[in-house]
Amino acid sequence: MKKLFLFFIPFIVFFSCGEESPKKEITVTLNNVTWSKDIAPIVFKNCTPCHRPGESGPFNLLSYADAVKKAALIKFSTQTGYMPPWPADAGYSHFVGERILTADEKALIKTWVEKDCPRGDSSQQPKAPEFYKGSYFGKPDLIIKLQQAVKIKGNGTDAFMILKYPYEIEKDTVIDFVEFVPGNRKLVHHVNGHLISYDASRKFNYMTGENIHEDTKAQLMQVYKDMHIPYTDNGDPQFPTLTPNTVYYLPGYIPPSYPKAVGGYRFKKHGAFLLNNIHYGPSGKDTVDESYINVFFRKTLIERPVTETQMGTFGISKIEPEFIIPPNEVKTFHTSFTFQKAISMLSVNPHMHLIGKTFLAFAIKSNGDTVPLIKINKWDFRWQYYYTFKHPVKIEPGCTIHVYGIFDNTIENINNPYHPPRTITQGNGVESMKTTEEMFQFIFTYVPYKDGDEKIDLERPVGK
Repeated sequence: MKKLFLFFIPFIVFFSCGEESPKKEITVTLNNVTWSKDIAPIVFKNCTPCHRPGESGPFNLLSYADAVKKAALIKFSTQTGYMPPWPADAGYSHFVGERILTADEKALIKTWVEKDCPRGDSSQQPKAPEFYKGSYFGKPDLIIKLQQAVKIKGNGTDAFMILKYPYEIEKDTVIDFVEFVPGNRKLVHHVNGHLISYDASRKFNYMTGENIHEDTKAQLMQVYKDMHIPYTDNGDPQFPTLTPNTVYYLPGYIPPSYPKAVGGYRFKKHGAFLLNNIHYGPSGKDTVDESYINVFFRKTLIERPVTETQMGTFGISKIEPEFIIPPNEVKTFHTSFTFQKAISMLSVNPHMHLIGKTFLAFAIKSNGDTVPLIKINKWDFRWQYYYTFKHPVKIEPGCTIHVYGIFDNTIENINNPYHPPRTITQGNGVESMKTTEEMFQFIFTYVPYKDGDEKIDLERPVGK
């Protein structure tokens, strides 16, 4: 869930990351299908980035032996379309890093498994990709860790925390993007984090004070004081500058990073990342979390800072009808917003919780033409991406974005958290959102439009 502080002076930025290009159809014969020649290239490209130590995949897929152990599961998950996960409908719009297997690739995997996984000539096998341990992207320029682990009680309820990650570097610089690495992937549900920047001419003691605190909204200002976030010289302003939403995490989320002309934000010598809302799912036993933050610097100056905003829940547009989902109903909601100035839309992030069913967003130009943005035919709470377009999408003045979401609050919905179903709403907007409450948001990043933006290539390889 996205929220902004009201007591800081914000400037908003966000970044996006590209991966490999989408698959192209290939011509294959299903005779003599082997791991080395046919299957390894598919697995290494589509599966290994997540199925490796420290990442979200529950087992490794780095070798022939790894694949053989999970051959039946690989066949089932790829033939059903469950893996690789890519919720967006590739027939509606396209994005950077699409992971979609072609019919030929699925046929190769199916044949290979059914023929007892022949290895073939090992000299033909491509080299397994190498990764930097502890990051999806490569070696970060700065790693920021908490001074102590977060203790999570095994009481079977959601837990919400405020965490402070202080840092100090040699001099002011510029950041490309930030990566949040969950220490306990089974429990970390979502993170909203902000960058606090201190003026070196003022007095402060942010390196001391509390770093972990329960999310108590009623006494939030006191929490910040206990964390030693305010300046200590009694000057004005009392609080340092805050850049909202620089750290973000959801299941399946990969932080975006754009080409050098787009994005980036200032990174002061003295500062901290304030995770104003880290949500841990219920745990049946006492455990800990040691999540950390990777920071990647950039070599170029900031040219076009990126703005992020959202429609729908707690956003710039009203949801119609009122966002209440009664029990035993499947209900459709709509929100829309008309732009007065031209923008170049870079990335989109649809967001719903457990009973979301489908999601659709498109724009209507003033001449009636439709601009497809994103369509998700089967919402999956476990996979929520920040989708980056291959090229910026121009949203003209007078253009209206329409967003539709369908929510299934019936007993037939296996993801329904309540049995029997009960009325579900979006909460009060003050307390942290529980997983069992609902949201309907269309979050997007953009820059003011410039001639030629449609030609900017937003593809960017993993790494720096």
